[in-house]
Amino acid sequence: MGLFDTDGTKPRPLAGVRVVECGVWHAGPGGAAILADLGAEVIKVESLDGEPERTQGRSLGARSFDGHDKPDWSLLFEISNRNKKGICLDVASPDGREVLQRLVGTADVFITNLRKDTVPKLGLDYDTLKAVNPRLVHASISGFGSSGAMSGYGGFDPMAQSVSGMVFLAGNPEPTVLQTFIVDQLAAIALSHAIQTALFVRERHGYGQALHLSLYSSALWLLYCNVTAAGVLGTNPQAGWDRYANPPLRNSYRCGDGKWLMCTNHPEHKYWDRFCALTGLAERMKDPKFATAQARKQNARELIDVLDEAMLAKGRDEWLAEFNRAGLLFCPVQTIEEVIHDPQAAANRYVVDVDHPVMGKVRVPGYPVQFSANDTCMGPAPERGEHTAVILEDLGYDAGAIATLKAGGVTR
Repeated sequence: MGLFDTDGTKPRPLAGVRVVECGVWHAGPGGAAILADLGAEVIKVESLDGEPERTQGRSLGARSFDGHDKPDWSLLFEISNRNKKGICLDVASPDGREVLQRLVGTADVFITNLRKDTVPKLGLDYDTLKAVNPRLVHASISGFGSSGAMSGYGGFDPMAQSVSGMVFLAGNPEPTVLQTFIVDQLAAIALSHAIQTALFVRERHGYGQALHLSLYSSALWLLYCNVTAAGVLGTNPQAGWDRYANPPLRNSYRCGDGKWLMCTNHPEHKYWDRFCALTGLAERMKDPKFATAQARKQNARELIDVLDEAMLAKGRDEWLAEFNRAGLLFCPVQTIEEVIHDPQAAANRYVVDVDHPVMGKVRVPGYPVQFSANDTCMGPAPERGEHTAVILEDLGYDAGAIATLKAGGVTR
């Protein structure tokens, strides 16, 4: 995890940026991990016992992530903390706070998603750390925002999906939570975006600043179209995907091999005749019930049933080849397992191979953006306190001082 990629030719976009993170679970740490993907040096500050995601992130409800026998490691911790350096520090102690402030004095960015009332108690608030480092970009994340009755509440991904209305987008009568870390990951992306913006402002204008976002705000940003529609139209736009309510060329179809296709072809009249010819339905579609777009809408249930039957004639890949040759916009509906082995994802490095010290050789998501002059990086999450001594030495602590901090229960 140095300045250059594996062939030594491309620098990392954020090389030279130092980030200090005091966070737990995913939204804050995940944002720091994205900055680390881009080459920032991210130092994760954990308690002496370690971040709770190390041991409590092995399962979420009925979904288990525990596939490796390692006491202080979980897959979710790895996801949230890849590429980082780690230090264990009791920031509630005077000596621990001094270490943290020395560390922040060397940093460009500080990130925390601890609760609103905890942050000032530990001296992690912007005013305290700004006095140490006036150019600091201080980023904080909450569940529901910095103001209002819920500002002090803790929050997790399912709660953000719930308060934002996302749980009803599937169209089910009961709330349906999407798994896993959907809003947490969105908040992490939004956080990394905001931090890079603040760093750009600092480079142009010379000042640091505090920024705050929440799981709630991130969820509403994702639902921008839905929320705007509700605000403008005064109606609830949360209708789930209904094949019989969608136009025939903006729909999904199951093929003869049991696999599905998705199509989105606009405007319909441009593609309809080609589609009918390829599916052998040109004559059938001359029926007045299907001859016009309005008629097809009025007889949508019967039309979709006819198309469903026609699509069973061939397998998914065969249909894909024919439709794509004809200039129709179809794609496969894939499972996550299929995505891991998708040649299209591999060709663009959307999924990459890594040799991980715990997981072995695995495939994981790559960085979604390709830079012509830069490259990104991929490295493991730190062991508990793995870089404590190195970080302290960098801050000017000698061997005796480090031993004293350890003996006093300040570091591990």
